[in-house]
Amino acid sequence: MKYYRLNNFYSDDNESSYWDSSLIVSFNNNIYSLGNIEFEELYFLAQEESIKSNKKVTLNSYVSSLIDNGNIFQAKFSKIEEIENLLQSPIYPQEVWAAGVTYSDSMRERQAESDSPDVYAKVYNAERPEIFFKGTGDRMQPPEKDLGIRKDSGWDVPESELAVVIVNGEIAGYTIGNDMSSRSIEGENPLYLPQAKVYNKSFSLGPCIISSEDIDPQNLKVGLKITRKNNVVFEGDSNTSAMKRNVSELVDWLQRSNDLPELAVLMTGTGIIPPQDFTLKQNDIVEIYIEKIGILRNTISLV
Repeated sequence: MKYYRLNNFYSDDNESSYWDSSLIVSFNNNIYSLGNIEFEELYFLAQEESIKSNKKVTLNSYVSSLIDNGNIFQAKFSKIEEIENLLQSPIYPQEVWAAGVTYSDSMRERQAESDSPDVYAKVYNAERPEIFFKGTGDRMQPPEKDLGIRKDSGWDVPESELAVVIVNGEIAGYTIGNDMSSRSIEGENPLYLPQAKVYNKSFSLGPCIISSEDIDPQNLKVGLKITRKNNVVFEGDSNTSAMKRNVSELVDWLQRSNDLPELAVLMTGTGIIPPQDFTLKQNDIVEIYIEKIGILRNTISLV
Protein backbone atom coordinates (compact mmCIF):
# COMPACT_ATOMS: atom_id res chain seq x y z
CA MET A 1 0.00 0.00 0.00
CA LYS A 2 1.09 3.55 -0.74
CA TYR A 3 0.01 6.45 1.47
CA TYR A 4 -0.29 10.01 0.10
CA ARG A 5 -1.41 13.33 1.55
CA LEU A 6 -3.76 15.37 -0.60
CA ASN A 7 -4.64 19.06 -0.45
CA ASN A 8 -8.41 19.58 -0.55
CA PHE A 9 -10.23 22.79 -1.42
CA TYR A 10 -13.69 23.35 0.07
CA SER A 11 -16.32 26.02 -0.51
CA ASP A 12 -19.91 26.45 0.69
CA ASP A 13 -23.06 28.37 -0.20
CA ASN A 14 -21.87 31.35 1.85
CA GLU A 15 -18.92 31.70 -0.52
CA SER A 16 -16.43 30.91 2.21
CA SER A 17 -13.61 28.56 1.30
CA TYR A 18 -10.61 26.89 2.88
CA TRP A 19 -7.89 24.34 2.27
CA ASP A 20 -7.64 21.09 4.18
CA SER A 21 -5.72 17.86 3.67
CA SER A 22 -6.49 14.18 3.83
CA LEU A 23 -4.57 10.94 3.85
CA ILE A 24 -5.28 8.67 0.90
CA VAL A 25 -4.13 5.13 0.18
CA SER A 26 -3.53 3.39 -3.15
CA PHE A 27 -4.35 -0.30 -3.02
CA ASN A 28 -5.21 -2.90 -5.69
CA ASN A 29 -5.55 -0.23 -8.41
CA ASN A 30 -8.04 1.71 -6.29
CA ILE A 31 -7.65 4.88 -4.22
CA TYR A 32 -9.35 5.30 -0.86
CA SER A 33 -9.71 8.36 1.35
CA LEU A 34 -8.75 7.92 4.99
CA GLY A 35 -9.85 11.43 5.95
CA ASN A 36 -8.09 14.03 8.03
CA ILE A 37 -5.71 11.72 9.87
CA GLU A 38 -1.93 11.74 10.03
CA PHE A 39 0.11 8.73 8.91
CA GLU A 40 1.57 8.22 12.38
CA GLU A 41 -1.92 8.30 13.92
CA LEU A 42 -3.00 5.54 11.55
CA TYR A 43 0.07 3.54 12.56
CA PHE A 44 -0.86 3.98 16.24
CA LEU A 45 -4.39 2.69 15.55
CA ALA A 46 -2.94 -0.47 14.02
CA GLN A 47 -0.77 -0.91 17.10
CA GLU A 48 -3.79 -0.48 19.37
CA GLU A 49 -5.68 -3.09 17.38
CA SER A 50 -2.76 -5.48 17.92
CA ILE A 51 -3.07 -5.01 21.67
CA LYS A 52 -6.86 -5.44 21.66
CA SER A 53 -6.82 -8.59 19.53
CA ASN A 54 -3.68 -10.01 21.15
CA LYS A 55 -2.20 -10.69 17.72
CA LYS A 56 0.01 -8.83 15.28
CA VAL A 57 -1.98 -6.35 13.19
CA THR A 58 0.14 -4.64 10.54
CA LEU A 59 -0.61 -1.23 9.13
CA ASN A 60 -1.72 -2.69 5.80
CA SER A 61 -3.92 -5.36 7.36
CA TYR A 62 -5.57 -2.73 9.54
CA VAL A 63 -6.34 -0.52 6.53
CA SER A 64 -7.55 -3.58 4.58
CA SER A 65 -10.03 -4.31 7.36
CA LEU A 66 -11.31 -0.72 7.17
CA ILE A 67 -11.88 -1.16 3.44
CA ASP A 68 -13.55 -4.56 3.83
CA ASN A 69 -15.87 -3.26 6.56
CA GLY A 70 -16.90 -0.23 4.53
CA ASN A 71 -15.34 2.24 6.98
CA ILE A 72 -13.44 4.08 4.24
CA PHE A 73 -14.54 4.74 0.70
CA GLN A 74 -13.04 5.11 -2.76
CA ALA A 75 -11.89 8.56 -3.77
CA LYS A 76 -13.51 10.47 -6.64
CA PHE A 77 -10.39 10.12 -8.79
CA SER A 78 -8.93 6.86 -10.06
CA LYS A 79 -5.26 7.73 -10.71
CA ILE A 80 -2.66 9.53 -8.60
CA GLU A 81 -1.48 11.30 -11.77
CA GLU A 82 -4.77 13.21 -11.79
CA ILE A 83 -3.92 15.01 -8.54
CA GLU A 84 -0.09 15.19 -8.61
CA ASN A 85 -0.08 18.99 -8.24
CA LEU A 86 -2.23 18.75 -5.10
CA LEU A 87 0.02 16.35 -3.23
CA GLN A 88 1.73 17.43 -0.03
CA SER A 89 4.60 15.59 1.57
CA PRO A 90 2.93 12.53 3.08
CA ILE A 91 4.19 13.38 6.58
CA TYR A 92 5.30 16.41 8.58
CA PRO A 93 8.20 15.02 10.64
CA GLN A 94 9.30 16.62 13.88
CA GLU A 95 12.90 15.71 13.13
CA VAL A 96 14.74 14.76 9.95
CA TRP A 97 18.18 13.17 10.10
CA ALA A 98 20.55 12.03 7.38
CA ALA A 99 23.35 9.51 7.08
CA GLY A 100 26.38 10.26 4.95
CA VAL A 101 29.13 8.30 3.21
CA THR A 102 26.99 5.17 3.07
CA TYR A 103 28.03 4.30 -0.51
CA SER A 104 31.58 3.92 -1.81
CA ASP A 105 30.85 6.31 -4.70
CA SER A 106 29.84 8.96 -2.19
CA MET A 107 33.05 8.44 -0.23
CA ARG A 108 35.21 8.87 -3.35
CA GLU A 109 33.42 11.98 -4.55
CA ARG A 110 33.54 13.67 -1.16
CA GLN A 111 37.24 12.86 -0.92
CA ALA A 112 37.77 14.49 -4.33
CA GLU A 113 35.99 17.70 -3.32
CA SER A 114 37.65 18.07 0.08
CA ASP A 115 40.94 19.45 1.39
CA SER A 116 40.63 16.77 4.12
CA PRO A 117 39.94 13.58 2.12
CA ASP A 118 41.01 11.13 4.84
CA VAL A 119 37.98 12.11 6.94
CA TYR A 120 35.60 10.42 4.52
CA ALA A 121 37.56 7.18 4.13
CA LYS A 122 37.76 6.86 7.90
CA VAL A 123 34.03 7.31 8.46
CA TYR A 124 33.15 4.94 5.60
CA ASN A 125 35.22 2.16 7.17
CA ALA A 126 34.44 2.97 10.81
CA GLU A 127 31.98 1.11 12.99
CA ARG A 128 30.10 4.34 13.79
CA PRO A 129 28.33 5.91 10.76
CA GLU A 130 28.08 9.60 9.95
CA ILE A 131 24.62 10.80 11.02
CA PHE A 132 23.69 14.47 11.15
CA PHE A 133 20.60 16.56 11.85
CA LYS A 134 19.03 17.74 8.60
CA GLY A 135 16.16 19.87 9.88
CA THR A 136 12.56 20.06 11.01
CA GLY A 137 9.40 19.91 8.97
CA ASP A 138 9.33 23.65 8.33
CA ARG A 139 12.40 23.36 6.07
CA MET A 140 10.77 20.60 4.00
CA GLN A 141 9.30 21.19 0.56
CA PRO A 142 6.51 19.01 -0.85
CA PRO A 143 6.62 17.25 -4.23
CA GLU A 144 6.41 19.50 -7.30
CA LYS A 145 7.48 22.60 -5.29
CA ASP A 146 10.72 24.59 -5.24
CA LEU A 147 13.88 23.29 -3.57
CA GLY A 148 16.66 25.67 -2.66
CA ILE A 149 20.31 26.18 -3.50
CA ARG A 150 22.23 28.68 -1.42
CA LYS A 151 23.11 32.04 -2.95
CA ASP A 152 26.54 31.86 -1.30
CA SER A 153 27.37 28.46 -2.79
CA GLY A 154 28.96 27.83 -6.16
CA TRP A 155 28.64 24.04 -6.40
CA ASP A 156 25.33 22.38 -5.55
CA VAL A 157 23.85 18.93 -6.09
CA PRO A 158 20.74 16.97 -5.19
CA GLU A 159 21.13 13.70 -3.31
CA SER A 160 18.69 10.90 -4.15
CA GLU A 161 18.04 8.95 -0.98
CA LEU A 162 15.82 6.25 0.45
CA ALA A 163 14.20 7.85 3.50
CA VAL A 164 13.08 5.79 6.49
CA VAL A 165 9.86 6.80 8.26
CA ILE A 166 10.23 6.09 11.99
CA VAL A 167 7.17 6.05 14.27
CA ASN A 168 7.79 5.61 18.00
CA GLY A 169 11.20 4.17 17.25
CA GLU A 170 9.89 1.59 14.75
CA ILE A 171 10.44 1.50 11.00
CA ALA A 172 6.92 2.15 9.71
CA GLY A 173 7.62 2.78 6.03
CA TYR A 174 9.79 4.35 3.38
CA THR A 175 9.64 7.40 1.14
CA ILE A 176 11.96 9.29 -1.22
CA GLY A 177 14.22 12.04 0.05
CA ASN A 178 16.12 14.77 -1.78
CA ASP A 179 18.91 15.92 0.52
CA MET A 180 20.18 19.13 -1.08
CA SER A 181 23.88 19.75 -0.58
CA SER A 182 26.45 22.47 -1.19
CA ARG A 183 29.61 20.66 -2.23
CA SER A 184 31.64 23.88 -2.33
CA ILE A 185 30.85 24.77 1.29
CA GLU A 186 31.44 21.29 2.68
CA GLY A 187 34.50 20.84 0.47
CA GLU A 188 36.10 23.97 1.92
CA ASN A 189 35.97 22.49 5.42
CA PRO A 190 34.12 19.39 6.73
CA LEU A 191 33.12 21.41 9.81
CA TYR A 192 30.95 23.53 7.50
CA LEU A 193 28.66 20.51 6.95
CA PRO A 194 25.67 22.07 8.80
CA GLN A 195 25.81 25.12 6.52
CA ALA A 196 26.15 22.90 3.44
CA LYS A 197 23.14 20.83 4.45
CA VAL A 198 20.75 22.88 6.60
CA TYR A 199 19.11 25.98 5.16
CA ASN A 200 15.75 27.14 3.78
CA LYS A 201 14.06 24.64 1.43
CA SER A 202 16.96 22.22 1.85
CA PHE A 203 15.08 18.94 1.45
CA SER A 204 11.97 17.31 0.07
CA LEU A 205 10.09 14.12 0.97
CA GLY A 206 7.47 12.27 -1.05
CA PRO A 207 5.45 11.63 -3.03
CA CYS A 208 4.16 8.80 -0.81
CA ILE A 209 5.03 6.36 1.95
CA ILE A 210 5.13 2.66 1.22
CA SER A 211 4.60 0.42 4.22
CA SER A 212 7.69 -1.35 5.57
CA GLU A 213 6.00 -4.71 5.01
CA ASP A 214 5.79 -4.11 1.25
CA ILE A 215 9.44 -3.74 0.21
CA ASP A 216 12.99 -4.90 0.86
CA PRO A 217 14.89 -1.66 1.52
CA GLN A 218 18.22 -3.26 0.64
CA ASN A 219 17.37 -4.07 -2.97
CA LEU A 220 15.78 -1.05 -4.64
CA LYS A 221 16.75 0.62 -7.90
CA VAL A 222 17.37 4.36 -7.54
CA GLY A 223 17.49 6.88 -10.36
CA LEU A 224 18.27 10.58 -10.68
CA LYS A 225 17.46 12.82 -13.66
CA ILE A 226 18.11 16.55 -13.94
CA THR A 227 16.50 18.56 -16.73
CA ARG A 228 17.47 22.08 -17.78
CA LYS A 229 15.47 23.99 -20.38
CA ASN A 230 13.89 20.72 -21.61
CA ASN A 231 17.29 19.01 -21.97
CA VAL A 232 18.50 16.21 -19.70
CA VAL A 233 21.84 17.43 -18.32
CA PHE A 234 22.49 14.56 -15.92
CA GLU A 235 21.15 11.05 -15.43
CA GLY A 236 22.41 8.32 -13.13
CA ASP A 237 21.33 5.23 -11.24
CA SER A 238 22.31 3.01 -8.32
CA ASN A 239 20.83 0.37 -6.03
CA THR A 240 20.36 0.35 -2.27
CA SER A 241 22.10 -3.05 -2.23
CA ALA A 242 25.36 -1.07 -2.54
CA MET A 243 24.93 0.56 0.87
CA LYS A 244 27.81 -0.02 3.29
CA ARG A 245 25.39 -0.31 6.24
CA ASN A 246 21.82 -1.57 6.11
CA VAL A 247 18.77 0.47 7.06
CA SER A 248 18.17 -1.26 10.39
CA GLU A 249 21.77 -0.63 11.46
CA LEU A 250 21.53 3.07 10.63
CA VAL A 251 18.23 3.43 12.52
CA ASP A 252 19.78 1.65 15.50
CA TRP A 253 22.74 4.04 15.55
CA LEU A 254 20.43 7.04 15.25
CA GLN A 255 18.56 6.05 18.40
CA ARG A 256 21.57 5.35 20.60
CA SER A 257 21.37 7.80 23.53
CA ASN A 258 19.02 9.83 21.31
CA ASP A 259 15.28 9.63 21.98
CA LEU A 260 13.35 10.44 18.82
CA PRO A 261 9.97 12.18 18.73
CA GLU A 262 6.86 10.27 17.70
CA LEU A 263 7.60 10.88 14.03
CA ALA A 264 11.09 11.15 12.56
CA VAL A 265 12.78 10.49 9.23
CA LEU A 266 16.26 9.21 8.45
CA MET A 267 17.65 9.71 4.95
CA THR A 268 20.15 6.97 4.17
CA GLY A 269 22.69 8.52 1.80
CA THR A 270 23.20 8.50 -1.94
CA GLY A 271 25.08 6.41 -4.47
CA ILE A 272 24.49 8.85 -7.37
CA ILE A 273 26.82 11.84 -7.61
CA PRO A 274 26.95 14.19 -10.61
CA PRO A 275 30.45 14.89 -11.98
CA GLN A 276 32.64 17.61 -10.51
CA ASP A 277 32.00 19.97 -13.41
CA PHE A 278 28.24 19.91 -12.77
CA THR A 279 26.24 22.22 -10.53
CA LEU A 280 22.53 22.85 -10.19
CA LYS A 281 21.06 26.06 -11.58
CA GLN A 282 17.87 27.95 -10.95
CA ASN A 283 14.81 26.38 -12.67
CA ASP A 284 16.45 22.97 -13.08
CA ILE A 285 13.98 20.11 -12.60
CA VAL A 286 15.18 17.27 -10.38
CA GLU A 287 13.47 13.88 -10.52
CA ILE A 288 14.36 11.06 -8.13
CA TYR A 289 13.01 7.58 -8.80
CA ILE A 290 13.01 4.73 -6.30
CA GLU A 291 11.66 1.38 -7.34
CA LYS A 292 8.20 0.53 -5.92
CA ILE A 293 7.82 3.99 -4.36
CA GLY A 294 7.60 6.41 -7.28
CA ILE A 295 9.10 9.71 -8.45
CA LEU A 296 9.86 12.79 -6.36
CA ARG A 297 10.02 15.89 -8.56
CA ASN A 298 11.11 19.43 -7.59
CA THR A 299 12.21 22.64 -9.30
CA ILE A 300 15.35 24.46 -8.14
CA SER A 301 15.32 28.04 -6.84
CA LEU A 302 17.83 30.35 -5.13
CA VAL A 303 17.42 30.93 -1.40
